[in-house]
Amino acid sequence: MLAVGRITKLFGAEGEVNINLYTDFPDNFDEEQPLFTMVDSLVVPLFCESFSRRGKGSATVRFADIDTTKRAELIMGNEIFIEEPESDDDEFTFDDLIGFTVKISRRKGVITDYYDNDFNPLFEIELNGKQYLIPAVEEFIAAIDFDARTMRLVLPEGLIE
Repeated sequence: MLAVGRITKLFGAEGEVNINLYTDFPDNFDEEQPLFTMVDSLVVPLFCESFSRRGKGSATVRFADIDTTKRAELIMGNEIFIEEPESDDDEFTFDDLIGFTVKISRRKGVITDYYDNDFNPLFEIELNGKQYLIPAVEEFIAAIDFDARTMRLVLPEGLIE
């Protein structure tokens, strides 16, 4: 969860509130996605019936099921959160493995290229001065260490003879 604002004051008599928006609040916020707050140490979703920005740093919001000032007072001062967008930082492609040291049994080599083909993606691996094309399939990859930039492969016998 990412903190994106704080409920600062009541607005009107029907449960609307003003929210001070933090800089992390998304510019393209979709009103269909819920906002969240903490009530008695529990994460509670708040669904927007209306969401109106007031400049870049604040918004007036009416939440479903909060239709009186008394109900709105229960969340007054609470921080507002959104689900963090999924990051692509943890994802990698086989292209990212070019340059990695590759260990195949007792042999060491280097991944020199990757050929992306829907039917038969291939790693080009240099072992002892020779180039080999090895299918780039998960079944052959035993381990990848991104910090050490190494990959260990377990290949069927006879694939690189």
